[in-house]
Amino acid sequence: MIPSRLQAGDEIRVIAPSRSLAIVKGEQRRLAEERLTELGFKVTYGKTALFHDDFFSNSIEDRIEDLHDAFRDPNVKGIFTAIGGYNANQLLRYIDYDLIEKNPKVLMGYSDITAILLAIHKKTDLTTYSGPHFSTFGMKAGLAYTMEHFKKATIESDGFFLAPSETWSDDSWHLEQEDRTFHPNDGYMVIQEGDAAGTVIGGNLCTLNLLQGTEFMPSLKGRILFIEDDEESHPFSFDRDLQSLLHQPDAGGIKGIIIGRFQKESGMTDYALQEIIATKKELKGIPVIANANFGHVHPFVTVPNGSKASLNVKNGKATIHIQT
Repeated sequence: MIPSRLQAGDEIRVIAPSRSLAIVKGEQRRLAEERLTELGFKVTYGKTALFHDDFFSNSIEDRIEDLHDAFRDPNVKGIFTAIGGYNANQLLRYIDYDLIEKNPKVLMGYSDITAILLAIHKKTDLTTYSGPHFSTFGMKAGLAYTMEHFKKATIESDGFFLAPSETWSDDSWHLEQEDRTFHPNDGYMVIQEGDAAGTVIGGNLCTLNLLQGTEFMPSLKGRILFIEDDEESHPFSFDRDLQSLLHQPDAGGIKGIIIGRFQKESGMTDYALQEIIATKKELKGIPVIANANFGHVHPFVTVPNGSKASLNVKNGKATIHIQT
């Protein structure tokens, strides 16, 4: 179930199902709204998006009501999450999946929002989008690649190739917009070669693993898997998180894996990642690449959960194509 393409004139609703929009600086919010308005969208906000408690989140009831109201409102065509956090999985038992199935719309975010995106995809078969938060659009510099692939995934109707960005950045841009460091991008790191075709599923690995053993865990069979983790991850935790995912009953059906670039503070190195993958006998014979533009390092692509994709990895080069 693919939602309608976004187009100029559409209303975009910003909700905060994890941390509150209040955590995002006013100037960043202003710029994000300006960027979306320049694309022709009308930006509105959930009634409680700016509310927050001692954990800088909000009550389950308020967050659910804003989510349901966005899907219920016929004027809303796209729903963007404000920011990530830690507690989006609190909402999963309270979501009205029938309501969402009857009102398919673009739903987008990443990081902690992975729990909601994949639960909804599992329950309704709706294509959901692992892509920028609303707050991401408030980045002054280095947004072009992210913006380009957001449009390819949600506005344009053709499929697209995921070519590596020219540069990447892992600085705290949300704290200091004027002092940015961009590094040359050497492209994908090929770990295992091969060809694969399947259905995309992706997101933050440690958040995805929260769904294991629940009714909200999507199938891994026949999937091209996009995974990433943030600065709180490190080689040891990534190793066991990946192993835990590979213990899922249908993990043998994974067709290929694309790993997002790790943040520097994670301590992950190319060598360590290659050694971790080498220990996973479950992955023998399938293509695996890393250092992709996906996840917490900027810029990044928008990945549609439920779309078809192909992965060709040979002679040290990788080609990724996604159908929309």
